[in-house]
Amino acid sequence: MATKGSPRRGGGPRGRSVTALLMAAWLTGCGTPSPAGSTATPAQAGSDRPGRSDRSVGPVAVTPGGAGPARVSYPVAGAGRWQVAAGEPAAPRGTGRLLRYRVAVERDIRGLPVAEFAAEVSATLTAPQGWTTGGRLRLWRVGPGGPADFTVHLATPGTRDELCGDAADGYTSCRNGDRVVINVARWVKGVPGYGAELAVYRRYVVNHEVGHRLGHGHERCPGPGRPAPVMQQQTLSLHGCTANASPYRDGRRYSGPPGTYADRIPPPEPGRPG
Repeated sequence: MATKGSPRRGGGPRGRSVTALLMAAWLTGCGTPSPAGSTATPAQAGSDRPGRSDRSVGPVAVTPGGAGPARVSYPVAGAGRWQVAAGEPAAPRGTGRLLRYRVAVERDIRGLPVAEFAAEVSATLTAPQGWTTGGRLRLWRVGPGGPADFTVHLATPGTRDELCGDAADGYTSCRNGDRVVINVARWVKGVPGYGAELAVYRRYVVNHEVGHRLGHGHERCPGPGRPAPVMQQQTLSLHGCTANASPYRDGRRYSGPPGTYADRIPPPEPGRPG
């Protein structure tokens, strides 16, 4: 939702050493890939995060989409330790610009295997009408240990606030530098009044935040009843547009006028994240 280098909704960096924590995770704590991915653990996870234990209440269990047996649980704020998905075996063919990305799930999130989340992210980014449409861009998911241009994090609401470095809201997702941060509360619950199924919202939020990493700013609804641009802040409001998860439509980049709206960020539910 927010991105470094573009207007933010109040507040500045929170002053915590997020970069040092992430570097510790990648450089000193990466494990050996397993069928479900690998584990990256900072040597002193949580020790340099003042106040984190005060906000880490009991886990919240959520059934995605309100149906089905799968339940995802997570605390308000996790410890900032990550499971990193295994990489894809080979880079996609073509001559377009190649960007490598990792996918990481915070270990405090239960019931959502890192391999499952990574598969959804990769399918979204390479789908027809996705960011690789037209062949000018190639996106390749890599595992731990090698170079990556950015990382897609699935984070608890509290860790979202740490990684985003903006005004803490516990609600939205964001992009901050080479970190694309998806709030698990939005991943499992979506947003009210979106007008499309949860799977569509998930594709939207991945494409929106990765779009910021690709250099795209916020856009506005181009007209009542038209599809919302993927770079519109659809998490907060559609402003007369209809839900849309794809950056391309009919093979062409679909966009709206640049800009944002003065939308209010909903408060977290009392006693629960996001």
